[in-house]
Amino acid sequence: MKSLKMALIVQKFGGTSVGSVERIRAVAERVTASHRTGHQVVVVVSAMSGETDRLLQLARALADAPAERELDTLLSTGEQVTIALLSMALESIGQPAISFTGGQVAIMTDSAHTRARIEHIDDHKIRAALDAGKIVVVAGFQGVDPHGNITTLGRGGSDTTAVALAAALHADECDIFTDVDGIYTTDPRVESRARRLDRITFEEMLEMASLGAKVLQTRSVEFAMKYHVPVRVLSSFQDGPGTLVTNEENSVEAPRVSGIAFSRNEAKITVVGVPDHPGIAYAILGPISAANINVDVILQNVSEAGKTDFTFTVERNDFAKTQGILQGVARELGAEDVRGDTHIVKVSVVGVGMRSHAGIAATMFETLARENINIQMISTSEIKISVVIEEKYLELAVRALHAAFALDGEVPA
Repeated sequence: MKSLKMALIVQKFGGTSVGSVERIRAVAERVTASHRTGHQVVVVVSAMSGETDRLLQLARALADAPAERELDTLLSTGEQVTIALLSMALESIGQPAISFTGGQVAIMTDSAHTRARIEHIDDHKIRAALDAGKIVVVAGFQGVDPHGNITTLGRGGSDTTAVALAAALHADECDIFTDVDGIYTTDPRVESRARRLDRITFEEMLEMASLGAKVLQTRSVEFAMKYHVPVRVLSSFQDGPGTLVTNEENSVEAPRVSGIAFSRNEAKITVVGVPDHPGIAYAILGPISAANINVDVILQNVSEAGKTDFTFTVERNDFAKTQGILQGVARELGAEDVRGDTHIVKVSVVGVGMRSHAGIAATMFETLARENINIQMISTSEIKISVVIEEKYLELAVRALHAAFALDGEVPA
């Protein structure tokens, strides 16, 4: 963490970092050390590791599809436990502290239960507590809608809470403490030669987060980019510089590819034999969007005899819901069939250097062809290329691409 004079710092600790009483005590010591150097500190915490899954299991033991309003009420309790325990730990070592739920702050959201979006944050209570010399501990992942209902921001939403608070408070730093020591060129569990990046641009991190890299939640990066909040990803368990996520600099000099991202949470759906006429894409995807299901890669075949096949991907946990919606849509459109495949993955190469380097796609496709990996779908943007492939080839594809783009290096100790 850089040296700052009388800075306002937001620090976020994930579930593993607060996974036991001993780890909560360690977080309290770390946070207090920052406060004693003269900084004002706001801490955002997740539920203790495994707690959200435990609560979900309880809900699903009672109902296959629990009411989303009640699910939010249930899941928000995980963070409420953590903020109380951390505040107790801080007080026990002589550091005044106060905890706030999302509703108490208040973090105002829309009414989209289980995936709400932050609309406004009232910073008065937090600033008053900071001015009184207290460390403020805020529950991540949650807020309150205009009707007073508890809402949650989706899995990983504590990152978004932290960055949003940093933006609202005009904080000098937003440090995300997790169980890894930074952002890597790819997942070290898949490629042992992955290396930690010193810095990465908001754009690259946004692509990598949306493409499956789980270190930061996508919406937290969107917030950071929109409000120019520098974010540093650090380890809760060891000292080190971490990885700084910040504005783009020297993109012309940037490496062609900064990282390889992948997502196992993919499913493919094909609506077969759809009448090929204007508006068909909306007729298929409109009901999917209305159900708050995100569609990713889209492919439409060339029309034959006035009909076409329309293929797209969704998150695997939305697969059954999407198929159910499309059965009715297919009947209305006169389509021949709806087919699905949950044995696919998405692999992507990401880098702002793509803007100024040619041949990235050719290298990627040549590398996969050499490994006999068939590409089913392709999606591109200015700084990424994604392919959908069979699930069984995931690790082979990641390792081959990591080597092809010269990302190999020793993992820091």
